[in-house]
Amino acid sequence: MTELRLRNDLSAIPGYKPGKAAPQIETAAPVHKISSNENPYPPLPSVTASIADQLTQINRYPETAATALTAVLCARFGVAPVNVVLGSGSVEVVSQLIRATAGDGDEVLFAWRSFEAYPMLTRAAGAVPVPVPLTEDHRHDLDAMLAAITDRTRLILVCNPNNPTGTTIGDAELDRFLSRVPAHIVVVIDEAYVQFNDRADSPIGIEYFRRYPNVAVAHTFSKAYGLAGMRIGYAIAPEQLGIALRKVALPFGVTNLAQTAAVASLAAEDELAERVAALVVERERVVSAFRTAGIELPESKGNFVWLPLGEKTVEVAELLERNGLLVRPFAGEGLRATVAESEANDRLIASAPAIAEILGRVDAALPVG
Repeated sequence: MTELRLRNDLSAIPGYKPGKAAPQIETAAPVHKISSNENPYPPLPSVTASIADQLTQINRYPETAATALTAVLCARFGVAPVNVVLGSGSVEVVSQLIRATAGDGDEVLFAWRSFEAYPMLTRAAGAVPVPVPLTEDHRHDLDAMLAAITDRTRLILVCNPNNPTGTTIGDAELDRFLSRVPAHIVVVIDEAYVQFNDRADSPIGIEYFRRYPNVAVAHTFSKAYGLAGMRIGYAIAPEQLGIALRKVALPFGVTNLAQTAAVASLAAEDELAERVAALVVERERVVSAFRTAGIELPESKGNFVWLPLGEKTVEVAELLERNGLLVRPFAGEGLRATVAESEANDRLIASAPAIAEILGRVDAALPVG
């Protein structure tokens, strides 16, 4: 059989591993999927009604310009249509940003560990990923990132709050960082979890877009807005970059259903904000319970918590699965658990003493470094 000729560099790209799915068959006790940072609440009735109105038109291609959604976003952020570029989720938006700025041999710089798609998307574009280790307290090491910039750096990704650790960057430190990045290098502030970030001095990405001509912001409707299954996100980018993003975007990549759902969700933000506030309360309840059990978690400002378990990661993930919780383990590092419905959170909290016992630190907190 003739061997197909494929790209040689694809062997260096690991396949994306989605969160483990809950079983499709009935089990003795409910199994909760808390591995993908999904919003546990069902769609709002106003959102599902808007989608239903579009169902009779799914024989037509989506409106590429996304006129209605773009108009709402432009009014909200005070930007022009050229500055708003949609994608099928923020991951596809990040892919556009990488492919529009970096090619063969160019470098894309990001903290690590951060969103696991960053290195995959970078290599898929033919560029070179440059991961910069987090600090001992699981935060971006912005000074080390500055030191890692070379004449081949084309793009810097800053995930705030960071996925999967939940840690954040303050306003003053981000401003200091951006003031030192060469103006020709694009910096993307990935704010997928921004609605859950209640840090007092949290930077607002759109303000940095206005302040620095090389800054773009990535947002998603998957998390706080609960539209993960619709696949829609957007970038707010400088005009020159916005034009370039459209050139590498997937044609008709964002359905009319998704566009309509996003418009309806933006109109229902007050109702959605109540859900976000409830999840933040649940997040703090989970963190407090783990600390009471002697496990000190890093700061978390997303809709998830990070357990830095090191070599115990897989063992703890297996324990949680036996307890009906499917989490996101990163072998040898730690695991991420989504803050979900109260029953799932109760089970996670109930597992904390057993996790502490596995760690052998029942009477001492687990260091976050």
